[in-house]
Amino acid sequence: MLRMSFLEHLEELRSRLIKMLIGIGVAFVLSLSFASPLWEIISAPAVAALKTLGVNPPELSQITPMEAFNTIWVKLPLLCAAFIASPWVLYQVWAFISPGLYRRERRWALPFIFCSAALFILGGLFAYFVAFRYGLTFLLGIGLGSHVRPMVSISTYSDMFINVILGVGLVFELPVLIFFLTLLRIVNPHFLLTHSRYAILAIFILAAVITPTPDAFNMMLFATPMCLLFFVGIFASYLLVLNREGRRFPWSKVFIPIGIVLIVVAVGLFLTITKFGFHLVPHWPFLSR
Repeated sequence: MLRMSFLEHLEELRSRLIKMLIGIGVAFVLSLSFASPLWEIISAPAVAALKTLGVNPPELSQITPMEAFNTIWVKLPLLCAAFIASPWVLYQVWAFISPGLYRRERRWALPFIFCSAALFILGGLFAYFVAFRYGLTFLLGIGLGSHVRPMVSISTYSDMFINVILGVGLVFELPVLIFFLTLLRIVNPHFLLTHSRYAILAIFILAAVITPTPDAFNMMLFATPMCLLFFVGIFASYLLVLNREGRRFPWSKVFIPIGIVLIVVAVGLFLTITKFGFHLVPHWPFLSR
């Protein structure tokens, strides 16, 4: 392990933070080049929700003169830059903590960066295509029966969109966090399984905070994948412990049933599309007649 003084740690932290900001800045400039198409993609859930509720025209509103500029040309390119630059940012995080790890533990650098970035982006996609759309439709439709016409400003919409997308993206980092804590020997799989009931309770509380609506259905949309990710993190932690002890996981016994399940799902999807007239759509439940 490398030995560094306190001041050297601070200098290293400053250097890594500067490099993170430079990476996000480059990604922000890149995002500005397609800000208008980006707004079309981000506003699509609102337009779809308004169409579903029968609001005509299905458009968002600009209340103040600077609202469109701040939203389309500042906030949303920054959000896009955060996702584009996430592999670079995570690499800087790993480069900062790696001097405190043993040589054999530094082999996890590439899997750490890849899995962290993939889970962050996957969380954003889940929020965009599933959770956010249902929550928005529910919220906009609450007052329709009481002679209330939805009128959403683009700044209010973008703030809600950013909070949900970033919140779910960060929550999807749960397996990486568990793996990292195991790597630092703070937790172990047995401890996590023993206290899983408290973790699940905390997950549901967090889902209730992140969920933009108060109903149980939308909360379950958040909580269910979070619980699955928690147990995926325990499995990754178990693999790390096996690696430390020089043992191997029986992958062949696991891949066979997983392969069978995937084949059954693929066949069912094929039959649903070809025999029953369904087709794929870019939103939950991803199948429609």
